[in-house]
Amino acid sequence: MTNENHSQTAAFIWSVADLLRGDFKQSQYGRIILPFTLLRRMECVLESTKERVTAAAQAHVDKPEAVREMLLLREAGQQFFNVSPLSLATLSDTQTMDDLTSYVQSFSKEAREIFEHFHFEDFVEQLNANNLLYQVVQRFAGIDLSPKAISNFGMGIILKS
Repeated sequence: MTNENHSQTAAFIWSVADLLRGDFKQSQYGRIILPFTLLRRMECVLESTKERVTAAAQAHVDKPEAVREMLLLREAGQQFFNVSPLSLATLSDTQTMDDLTSYVQSFSKEAREIFEHFHFEDFVEQLNANNLLYQVVQRFAGIDLSPKAISNFGMGIILKS
């Protein structure tokens, strides 16, 4: 992907700020946009192993947590996993906050800590209270942040934009 494409993707991501104007301070935009960008990237990275990981989660539900986590990490082929059948694209428009919370809580412990660092749940509640959550989720669900589309280096450029 070229720098121009990185710029276009970054501009699209940051266009979410247009939805936030009036309900959030400009200084809060990044605290909303960055974790949603990371969430979408993580979702795209895990897409190819999602079915295997959710099946393995069911198969190993009775195993000790440490063993289960090792098995799921191996199945995901990454340093993190998500056991939810949900995705940003499949979150309900009537219970978006509950679905999103469940989805984020279904990530491995280290991945969840990223969202805790951003106080993601607090911003999700604020977005929901302002009737913006579903719109924001749908914007991010439509962005292809897969490793095939954007390299890790490219993601760094986008996140710095």
